[in-house]
Amino acid sequence: MEAGKPLKYSSVAISSKPGAGRSTLLKNLKSYLEPLRWEFFSGGDWSRQFSIKAGKQDPNDLKHHKATDYGDDVDLQIDVAMREKISDPTVHMAIESWIAGWNARGNAHVLKVLLMCDDALRIDRIVNRDNVTVEEAKNHLAQRENANLTKWKRMYGVDDFWDPKYYDLVINTYSHGPAETLDIVLQSLGYYANGT
Repeated sequence: MEAGKPLKYSSVAISSKPGAGRSTLLKNLKSYLEPLRWEFFSGGDWSRQFSIKAGKQDPNDLKHHKATDYGDDVDLQIDVAMREKISDPTVHMAIESWIAGWNARGNAHVLKVLLMCDDALRIDRIVNRDNVTVEEAKNHLAQRENANLTKWKRMYGVDDFWDPKYYDLVINTYSHGPAETLDIVLQSLGYYANGT
């Protein structure tokens, strides 16, 4: 596809719980969309680096931090910045974070993707990604999800950030592997219809 050829959406926002495949999808989209001059942003990578710089996390610790490791102002800063940037239909950007799709709500030019996955597979992926035991992965995941969601519910007054009503596309990554998930998103973007 030629650079500058229009797609059905000018940006993509990917949401999910940890271990459902957000980072993998963003990385895979990069191969196709970077030549079209798209920008890419990982909320998880950004906040992990922030947590390390703030001394809240050991850089050698592969496990991901909790949003409670820093104040509300950090969440607001990143969420507002992402929302402002992605709200501009002239910007071509793919972002991922736990609540990126919810954060992009109301923007018809943004393809809002929700990745769902069976808890057992998410735990297995975290065991492999973070080099921890199954029990450690379960406990860490439960603590992170409880801490983050309690904080964000308090901040934003929302009970379910992953309600399908906020999304244009819901993909089960338990039944769809990384290549198939990528293909579904590219089809929804209209990538193939543009001559690729």
